[in-house]
Amino acid sequence: MARSPRLDAPGRSSTRPRTTSRDRFGRFTEWVARAMGTPAFLLILSLFCVVWIVWNTLMPESVRFDDATLGFTALTLMLSLQASYAAPLILLAQNRQDDRDRVQIEQDRQRAERNLADTEYLAREIVALRMSLEERNSQVVTRDVLRQELKALLAELEDTPRPDADADS
Repeated sequence: MARSPRLDAPGRSSTRPRTTSRDRFGRFTEWVARAMGTPAFLLILSLFCVVWIVWNTLMPESVRFDDATLGFTALTLMLSLQASYAAPLILLAQNRQDDRDRVQIEQDRQRAERNLADTEYLAREIVALRMSLEERNSQVVTRDVLRQELKALLAELEDTPRPDADADS
C-alpha cells in the first residue's frame, strides 16, 4: 500500500526524488577550473604525455599499449576526452563567477547609493550649520547695544500708564 503524503503534518514528502546539490556541483566545477589553470596541472599533464610516449616507444613491444606508428592514437583520444570535459566545466565555473560578480556589482551599486545619500545629507547639515553660524554671528549683541535696548524698554515702560494706578485713584 502506497502512503499518500499528509498535508496536515509538517515534514518532507518521501515521494519527491532527491536531487543532487547544484551548489556542490558548482564548487566542483570551480575546483576543476582552478586546478586546470595552475602550473602544477600543466606540469603533471606534460609529464603524463612524456611518460606515455617514452613508454610506448622504448619499452618492449609486448608491454606497449599505444602504437607510435599510428601517432599515439590512444593518447590523442585521452587528451581529447580530457579537453571535452574540461571546456564545459570551465564554462560552468565562469557562469557561476559571473553570477557572483553580478551580485557583487549590485551590492556595490547599493552601497554607493547609500554613501552618496549619506554624503548629501552631511553636506546639507554642514550648510545648515554654516548658515545658522553666520546668522548668529550677524546678530552678535554687544554690551552697548544691549544697554541701549534695555534703556529704551525702561523708558517705554515708564511712559506707559499702569492699569493698577488708575484703579487705585
